[in-house]
Order: sequence, then C-alpha cells, then structure tokens
Amino acid sequence: MLFPEMSLVRQKLHAEKLQDIPVAVESALESLHLASVAKPGESVAVAVGSRGVSHIPIIVSECVKRLKDRGLKPFIVPAMGSHGGNTPEGELSVLARLGIDQSFVGVPILAAEDVVEIGTLDIGIPIVMDRRAAEADQIVVINRVKPHTKFRGPIESGLTKMLTIGLGKGQGAALYHRAAVQHTFGILQDAARHILESRSVLFGLAVLEDGYKDVSRICAVRPENWFEAERTLLEEARFMMPSIPFDLIDILIVDEIGKDISGIGMDSNVTGRHRDIVGDFYTAPHVKRIFVRDLSPESDGNGNGIGLADVTTRRLVDALDLKKTYTNALTAISPEKAAIPMYFETDHECIQTCLNTIGMVKPEAARIIRIKNTATLETLLVSRAIEGDVISNPDLEIVRPWEPMAFDDTGNLRDRW
Repeated sequence: MLFPEMSLVRQKLHAEKLQDIPVAVESALESLHLASVAKPGESVAVAVGSRGVSHIPIIVSECVKRLKDRGLKPFIVPAMGSHGGNTPEGELSVLARLGIDQSFVGVPILAAEDVVEIGTLDIGIPIVMDRRAAEADQIVVINRVKPHTKFRGPIESGLTKMLTIGLGKGQGAALYHRAAVQHTFGILQDAARHILESRSVLFGLAVLEDGYKDVSRICAVRPENWFEAERTLLEEARFMMPSIPFDLIDILIVDEIGKDISGIGMDSNVTGRHRDIVGDFYTAPHVKRIFVRDLSPESDGNGNGIGLADVTTRRLVDALDLKKTYTNALTAISPEKAAIPMYFETDHECIQTCLNTIGMVKPEAARIIRIKNTATLETLLVSRAIEGDVISNPDLEIVRPWEPMAFDDTGNLRDRW
C-alpha cells in the first residue's frame, strides 16, 4: 500500500508565559491577607492531584513554604479521586513521578484511603472527604483550571473538582460520577458549596497554562468568590487552549496517551471524540479513525481512555495495568473508555488498517495528522492532502520538506519530531 507523504508543520499558539513562578505564588498569597483568617500553629491540608501540571513541584513547594513562613503547619494530602489505584502507595508513587515528595516539599505527605462523611446533598448522596483534610484546621487546594473532557458547564476541571472528587478519594469520586448520570455534574458545585460553608477552606490556588503548556497565571481564590472566580478562569483557559487546526481528518495518529496528559489519556477537547453514559459527542476535528501508538511511562500502566481509539498496538496493550485502568474507568462510570480496541504488532499494520476503513479514499489522498499527544500541539505531522489548509492559515508554517512516511526495520514509525 502506498502511504501518503508527510511534512512537519509548526503552529503559532497562544503564548503568555509567567516569568517568575515563586514570585507569582508569593504575590497570590499576599493578596489574601492570611493573617486575618488563619492563626499561627494551625494545620493546613494542602490538596495536590495527579495531573501533569506545568512546574507543579515548584508551585506546591513555594505554596507550602509561604504557609510555613506565616507560622502555619502545612502537610500534603493526595487529592486524586481513584487515581493511583486508590491506594496510599499508588498515590505516593503518582506524586513522586510528578516530582513531589517529602524531601522536596519539606512537609509530610499523608496518604490514606479512609474518608469521613461531612454532609449530604439534597439528592441524598453523602459528601465524603479525606479524613486528614476534614480534620485539619484549614484546607488549601492546588489545581489547574481547564475545560473538562467529560462535560460542559460554567465550572469544569479545576478547584471545585479538586475539592469534591479529588478530596473525596475513590469513594467520593464514584458517588459523584454515579449521581451525575441522573443529576449532571452540577452536583459538584452543590457539594463544593457545602464544603466551603462547613469547613475552613483557606484558599484555592488556581494555575492556568498557555498553549505551550507554560504556566501563564497563578491566582489565589478565596471561598467567598470561589465560583465566580473559577468561571472567569475557565474562560481564560479555554481561550488559550491549543487545538488541532484542521477539520475532517481521515486518520489521527497519537504517539502517546496517559494520565499525565489527560484524565482520559487523550483530551476529547482536542480529538473531538467522547463516549460516555452522560453523553457522547463528536465535534471538530471530526476524525474517522484514531490510532494510538503508546502509553506514556508516567501513566504507570493506567490506560484509561484507550477505548476512545479505533486501533492500537500490542506494545501498548502489554503496557496496560488492567487493575489501575479498570479502577479508574469504573469509578468514572465509563467502562467504555477502558475497552481495548483492535490491536496489531506494528504501526505499519495499524495505519494500513485505518486506511482500509475510511471509505473510498485513496491512501495517497488521505488526510492524516500525527501528534505527539493532545497536550503538545506546537508541531504536527500532516499528510500532503492537507497542504492547502496549511498554506491558507497564517498561524501555520511548513518546516520540513514533504517525505514518505518513515518506518524502521520493525515496521514502526520513526520519531520525526
């Protein structure tokens, strides 16, 4: 089969890089006037999640340092729902891979599975929280604000999600996801509102990233304007978020998926594809076939989201930790996302399968896009059929001559980045 020629294209993304993260953290905390709401000696549970937020170790350590400077006693609580297999060992391992360990942040990291019930929603489900966080004098949550992969709303992925699903551990995450099937994810705001009223939440530290995954803003949010601030931050994040600048794609090749990249391995806001009991959607870039090549090492075997692909490789399947993958998918009430698609030994076979199943399209005329992952979109490999789209877009630039799709001796794609 004749495969199409490919070329490397660079796109101009929204750039707004923060130059000094420690100074930004200090400035954010200074705006809170913490001395008026927190007493020296009080314990502070600092909730940290599992996402690969840019510079998260520095952000966490600087936040902890500033709290200690003010006479407070911070400690880290893993707030990642069921991630890490919902075990203390798994949570500590996830944080360590992010660069967050006790020696670096300088305070204890208290990981455990047990939660306590701190209230009940009007719909009758309990609101649960990590015991150590619930018993602390103060709570701080640190998270990136961004569009969610599962639902649309005025508040999606960020501080509210961390306060509810994150600190709810596996039990809370499962309860909220199950309830959302009938009641939508608006219940997270109801749960967060109860937590903000019944617990002493000191602040949330929101992180925004630009199109290049650089930290663009760090904002401290007080409980009294929690939801208003997060709504505004979400719109800023949505504006800066990168995308695939083409529509009507025959084949999307994704080099890697993983929990460090997206909650579902590959961001549905980028791929345009989502399958879920709370609602399927197929939006731009309207892809016929998705081929996923590998699982990122940082995902530690969690392949949640592989079910959104049409084709994959045996090496990815062999890299799966099914217990972690299934735990994550079942907690999110999304068994479809853990479904293993058709898989083959080599990339060559996978691409050939895709080309054979896109309709009456000649292989050399197929519209093919290859990306490293859905979080890294500055450069893309595109097929010759998309050349016109590239030329007509002033934000795109062809940076390498057209050349045949390159495979190594084992039949796998060469690294062309």
